[in-house]
Amino acid sequence: MTRYLVTGSAGFIGFHTTRSLLERGDTVVGLDNLNDYYDVSLKEARLEQLQGYDQFSFHRENLEDRPALQNLFQNEPFEVVIHLAAQAGVRYSLENPAAYINSNLVGFGNILEGCRHADVKHLVYASSSSVYGSNKKIPFSVDDNVDHPISLYAATKKANELMAHTYSHLFQLPTTGLRFFTVYGPWGRPDMALFKFTKAILTGQPIDVYNHGQMRRDFTYIDDIVEGVLRTADHIPSATEESTPYAVYNIGNNQPVELMEMIRLLEQTLGQTAEKNMRPMQPGDVPETYAEIDALTKAVGFRPTTPLCEGIEKFVTWYREFYQA
Repeated sequence: MTRYLVTGSAGFIGFHTTRSLLERGDTVVGLDNLNDYYDVSLKEARLEQLQGYDQFSFHRENLEDRPALQNLFQNEPFEVVIHLAAQAGVRYSLENPAAYINSNLVGFGNILEGCRHADVKHLVYASSSSVYGSNKKIPFSVDDNVDHPISLYAATKKANELMAHTYSHLFQLPTTGLRFFTVYGPWGRPDMALFKFTKAILTGQPIDVYNHGQMRRDFTYIDDIVEGVLRTADHIPSATEESTPYAVYNIGNNQPVELMEMIRLLEQTLGQTAEKNMRPMQPGDVPETYAEIDALTKAVGFRPTTPLCEGIEKFVTWYREFYQA
């Protein structure tokens, strides 16, 4: 049995990761600030699910609150930290850049310092496919140059990877970054396309289809993501030739799908047709994401298994039940 800190435990990926750790018998301390970037009641409902486990405890704190983070690491022994808390969203980073600087840069620095001084055995943290920016080479490989982000959100995630590498090099802190690709599923985020489209279609509202539908996304079902996160957490990177215990992996479905095909599958599942507003590309967005996952497969045996049609059905079933729609 391992003792974990999971940040963002009331968030989408954090909730599912925490629940899976608890189900396998581990102890989890959750941390989240329950901010209002999206519906707080959804976060509270996730948290309520977790609080039914005896081996779960929760702290409501902000990542950028350095004294609070110092106290947490001093008072709670953690073997592994899974850092999933962050200010998410590409488009919102154009509206509120300060939130990204505070949470994703200052907050991540506090996590690194906490891990360093508490002798944590492994830090796993969320990066993003957004770091690839307008990369034209497909599929995206972790060996690609990612020095040209096109959103502040992406820039903060790239910065996280650089900061982690520095701590791995200077202090021998094992770190693994995971570049997530379009995660979806039950208990998902309301700002993501599948959630927004489902809500709009069921309430008779039109959906906004960006880049006139000429988009492809590597939609990755949450259960596959969680399996990859747990396998990665259990796989501590060893020091390389430069004596740096550091790794970064793509974690995605490895099968990009046309946006219009996703909408077709959703319409089929709901039994309703969407009214579509065809819109231009949004600033900071990219036309295609496609994860090359060979490195993660080789390292931990990760291989996603959930087809999009099945994942959409599971999401819609949850949505109808949760919102009584």
